[in-house]
Amino acid sequence: MLELQQVSLQLGQDPEDPLLLTDVSIRFPKKHFTAVIGPSGCGKSTLLKVIAGLREPTLGHVEWNGRNLSEDGDMDPHEIGYVPQFSIAYDLLTVWESVESALRLRVAGMDADEREKRLDRILGEVGLDEITDREVRVLSGGQKRRLAMALEMVSSPHLLLCDEVTSGLDPKAEDEIVKLMHQLSRSDDRIVLSVTHSLRHLALYDSILVLYRGQVAYHGASEFLYHYFGVEQPEDLFPRLAQRQPEDWHRSWQKHRAAYVTGSRPDAATDTAALETVTDRSTGGDDDDSDAARKRVEELLKKVQDDDADGAEKKSKSPKTDDAPDDDEHEDTPSVLTQFGVLLARRWKIFFRDRGGLWLQFALLVGFPILVVIFALDGLPQIKNLNGVVSANFLEQMKNEIVQSQELIKTGGLVSGLIMFQVVLLALMGSNNAAREIAGERLIFEKEKFAGVSPAAYVASKAAFLGVLVLVQSVWMGVFVHVIVQFQGDLATQILLLTLVNASLTSICLGLSSLMKTAEQASLVSVYLVGFQLPLSGAVLALPKVLSTITQPFIASYWGWSGFIQTMHETRFYEAVKKVTQTEISNAPLCIWWLACHVVLGLIIAYTGCKNSRWE
Repeated sequence: MLELQQVSLQLGQDPEDPLLLTDVSIRFPKKHFTAVIGPSGCGKSTLLKVIAGLREPTLGHVEWNGRNLSEDGDMDPHEIGYVPQFSIAYDLLTVWESVESALRLRVAGMDADEREKRLDRILGEVGLDEITDREVRVLSGGQKRRLAMALEMVSSPHLLLCDEVTSGLDPKAEDEIVKLMHQLSRSDDRIVLSVTHSLRHLALYDSILVLYRGQVAYHGASEFLYHYFGVEQPEDLFPRLAQRQPEDWHRSWQKHRAAYVTGSRPDAATDTAALETVTDRSTGGDDDDSDAARKRVEELLKKVQDDDADGAEKKSKSPKTDDAPDDDEHEDTPSVLTQFGVLLARRWKIFFRDRGGLWLQFALLVGFPILVVIFALDGLPQIKNLNGVVSANFLEQMKNEIVQSQELIKTGGLVSGLIMFQVVLLALMGSNNAAREIAGERLIFEKEKFAGVSPAAYVASKAAFLGVLVLVQSVWMGVFVHVIVQFQGDLATQILLLTLVNASLTSICLGLSSLMKTAEQASLVSVYLVGFQLPLSGAVLALPKVLSTITQPFIASYWGWSGFIQTMHETRFYEAVKKVTQTEISNAPLCIWWLACHVVLGLIIAYTGCKNSRWE
């Protein structure tokens, strides 16, 4: 049983802040289907979030099967399913793949046959068994709502919360979804609460909960709804609510609630009160209405007794399917390592199906190194001469020495610029890699985290996926430019530094992505971050000593540029660069250490951002 006892929720901490919910006391028995209705902004979705544990009540508490959730902790992920208003599936996955990945992420200890049986059963229940190989992006609105429910049914929850799942659907699709929710409420002793604006299917609901400005105005059987409010048509209900203050409706309901079946099974003490006061309601009414209500209460009370007797007998006789868990059976959540593997495999699958993203990655991988070489073409002769390329003729060699000494400064500027160009382009690749990685799917992740997915597994899967991109991009950039331009120095260390520059910006942008509200916002901030890399690195124009001391620790491009140049310490490249820069060049091990710190910092920010809720 689910019960809310005097639950209130205040918007802020100030005593003057408004209450989103006020003194909500309701309960729902097993196998119960409730519609939560009311005008926009009355607290319907907020109520679901309080029940789900996404919002902590200011006063009062929620009980689940006699357990105080405020004191004993939230429900286990397997006990509750939440279908939010937004899409919770990846467009490039098929229906089968979406539900299968949800099952792998939420339920441990199942072999391949058991998973297939449960998937077949769930997809059959929600009516998607004929389109299992269809991608999510081509599904209709109604099919996406069915898929959302299928994703929640993988763990067979005993409480299913549905937030506006029928909004925006055509009448036929709406009929199908409401009937599906009704059907789900009749299996596994499940409670289904559905927030809706539609009053087209009242007969299918066991009870109707009416909220008005955060207060309960009614919670009873659908048969009595119009009788209680004194209206005849559904469209008259909300205007009727507006005729009185929410406090008046709430007081009236507190006074007359015993006269109505509120969805919880009435006990002997309330039976008599219900029959005595059913005609004494605040909205008035004629005798015929009162007699009809009295008769209906008597019928419902008798039905409750019959259902209790039949339920006990059926429970002892009815067999359970092999893949459906018992009421008291606890389905373990998979380990962090298992979730990591599922998330990583899913990410690669999405990556290779995203044609636009693949072409962009290919263009950056091929185009950026070529761009560096193009800017180096005019200076290749002096760079190669600086490498020690000499003529066999002594006089010609002497002439080259004179030319080199005259163009040493020019060459130093070119070498420094090419190194920084590589570094900045890799920083831009890092930004492109990660800026949208979390922010672009944040709502899906929040839903999966609510269902038991570990933030550590999620961030680790992102790091592993992005790490492959970083490695391929950086190694190819370093090798390609090295072969064409013929830079001297330790190639392995140079590639390590380029990789760490890319990794540091990728990691930091991943952290920013976990903090931003939208993918567009994350992309914009990441571009600004890359834009500040060049001027604050000091590679082009030296910064004042005080400013450089403050900024350089945070500028990955400085450490990449400085460490790369330091690998040329025993060559004339280093001498040439020193002549054109006033910025101090740090040693390579220090640069590697700082860049590694950036990578770790970005991952810590990403984990912290993912652990903190950003549920909309």
